[in-house]
Amino acid sequence: MSIQSINPTNGKVIKSYKEDPENIVVRKIAQTQKAWLKWRESSFKARAILMLKLADQLHKERVHLASLMADEMGKPLKDGLAEIDKCAGVCQYYANEAAAFLEDQLVETEATKSYVSFQPLGVVLAIMPWNFPYWQVFRFLAPALMAGNCGLLKHASNVPGCALSIEKMIKDAGFPVHVFQTLMIGSKAVSEVIAHPDVKAVTLTGSTDAGKKVATQAASLLKKTVLELGGSDPYIVLEDADLEMAADICVNSRLINNGQSCISAKRFILVKKIEKEFTALFMQKMKQRKLGGPFEVSTDLGPMARADLRDQLHEQVQRNIAMGAKCILGGNIPAFKNKHAYYEPTILTGIKKGMPAYDEELFGPVAAMLSAKDTEHAISLANDTTFGLGAAVFTKNGSLGEEIARTKLQAGSCFVNSLVKSDPRLPFGGINQSGYGRELGSFGIHEFVNIKTVYIK
Repeated sequence: MSIQSINPTNGKVIKSYKEDPENIVVRKIAQTQKAWLKWRESSFKARAILMLKLADQLHKERVHLASLMADEMGKPLKDGLAEIDKCAGVCQYYANEAAAFLEDQLVETEATKSYVSFQPLGVVLAIMPWNFPYWQVFRFLAPALMAGNCGLLKHASNVPGCALSIEKMIKDAGFPVHVFQTLMIGSKAVSEVIAHPDVKAVTLTGSTDAGKKVATQAASLLKKTVLELGGSDPYIVLEDADLEMAADICVNSRLINNGQSCISAKRFILVKKIEKEFTALFMQKMKQRKLGGPFEVSTDLGPMARADLRDQLHEQVQRNIAMGAKCILGGNIPAFKNKHAYYEPTILTGIKKGMPAYDEELFGPVAAMLSAKDTEHAISLANDTTFGLGAAVFTKNGSLGEEIARTKLQAGSCFVNSLVKSDPRLPFGGINQSGYGRELGSFGIHEFVNIKTVYIK
């Protein structure tokens, strides 16, 4: 069996990789477990030195790594460079903060001494997606290794080059051998890895269906999981919003990473009074985004990651139109790139409950516009979803925006007058069908540790 890397710009095979047979997978797990027995005894200072070297490695190789992303999943080069810089930043953040986050916490009791200690769990399996092939991995990798855990990576099968480059960088930065290894396996082999007794926990970023499968198996084995799953993030635009600013931010959020981000804006909920004006501004700004090759400097939107994903998105768009939605921009597969994975920036209006754009996640450059009678109706529409990853509200009334974000919107991350984004300093994750657990911040590093009570009398 082989894993193929296919260029979504032209459909050509970049390289084929041999899939790891079962005996190699078992050997890699054993190697990583053995490495952990030593790694867990290392000091925070020693780990931080290596993590900072890894950040330097990322900076040195940023052009090469961004080019790999452009080749394997179509990310425009300028976006890839920004992703690598963000990965270096998360390495630096945890190198500097991990010791404080995991410092023993004294608790006054009847004991002579009692405290909470944070100890690593062991080998953690990371199942990661293709849309941010470095960032998704590094936001797990940095806190997990700094906490004293070791990692196994099962990356998406369409970015094997990116996966192997991460393992190589860790080695080049001087980390002990086998502290972090890539498993070259397909989805069918994942269950055997989860079941291995040396694998103590699993983190997955991906679809809701994939999360359910992993969570079900892990739960049957009483293994900890963190799941960051799909989203259909609502962006509410109130009648007092700065519409020019809101339209800029909303278009940026919808089209980031070629529209393929769990936390990009998906549903735009517009209060009736400003609906026409905002939609016109939004369409004007969408039209300005240039579709092109990922290595072209002027490109804003490259191809989608795979042709089958593009076709799936187009089918969802067509179903919306058949159910009464109106397509006011795009909605087509560009004729000159029909054999590859491009899709036009698209706007659908008249979206109602029961339509795919209302109920499902549209993972690509398609914006769904919903009409709300007033603020309360807008909040109701925003929360009428099975997902709960991110949400945003736009208003000049700061106290109202904060109240809506803090108490009204039901999601893991709620932003006011800004696009939803992940930040190493803040916890990130969802509720409901968007998963559970948190990455990043102090909360993220505490997900994969044994929170141990020590009581001495």
